[in-house]
Amino acid sequence: MIIDFHTHTFPDRIADSAIRQLSLKAGIFPHSDGTNAGLLRSMEKAGVDLSVIQPVATSAAQVVKVNDASLRLNEQYEGRLLSFACMHPDFPNPAEELRRVRELGFKGIKLHPVYQGVDLTDIRMLRIIGAAAEQGLIVLTHAGYDIGFPGEVHCSPQMCLQVVREIGDFPFVLAHMGGWRQWDQVLELLADTGVYLDCAFSMDEIDELPGIPRQPAMLDAEKMLRFIHVFGADRILYASDSPWTDQAKSIAFLSELSITDAERAAILGGNAAHLLKL
Repeated sequence: MIIDFHTHTFPDRIADSAIRQLSLKAGIFPHSDGTNAGLLRSMEKAGVDLSVIQPVATSAAQVVKVNDASLRLNEQYEGRLLSFACMHPDFPNPAEELRRVRELGFKGIKLHPVYQGVDLTDIRMLRIIGAAAEQGLIVLTHAGYDIGFPGEVHCSPQMCLQVVREIGDFPFVLAHMGGWRQWDQVLELLADTGVYLDCAFSMDEIDELPGIPRQPAMLDAEKMLRFIHVFGADRILYASDSPWTDQAKSIAFLSELSITDAERAAILGGNAAHLLKL
């Protein structure tokens, strides 16, 4: 079973404009049209069994609306698409909403400190993470730099380490291999924790728009193998960040790594199935 732990879709009415704006801002090529149907077509091509959608709330007013829409998505696409809930640091009563989403069957929540303009160690974020941990929810956060926000870091490896020390043991997933373009610090600081790393938008090369200057290289095969050796294959989650990388291409990259079949199966879906309690 192949599970893509980190994907994005948008409502049909705004998908086209959202994808165009985000693509131009980051200078990267989208590999689907940003709709649920587009993601399903990509999954069919790549052989992905289940994609986990990670919604982002950019304002507190969006939280309940996005979570309600995500619930409808889960009911409509059960077994193929699974959306997390969202939360925003300015939401007035996060503990109550997190209790509600857990009762509705959500597996976890997505935080994006860069888009939300708040450090992961801000007291508002810590309260959200603590409340989510109490509910047994997975917390997935964007980590490291964001290609669309040059120079901004609101979730560094040091911040992630502080969260682990303050909150304790809970299912904590750091996107982009623990911190996009901060990978040496990830290896140094986080290997001895219990965090999971998803490999969204971190492997091989960036597919750039024509005329956009080439971005720094991502993790090549040698560097990915180092992460697997240091963290263990049981803490790495396959993720594409679709539509921002191609699902089939990212699976091919992992399939060609010099690891055992058991390690590959764990990364491509076994670890995610365990974490999601499927």
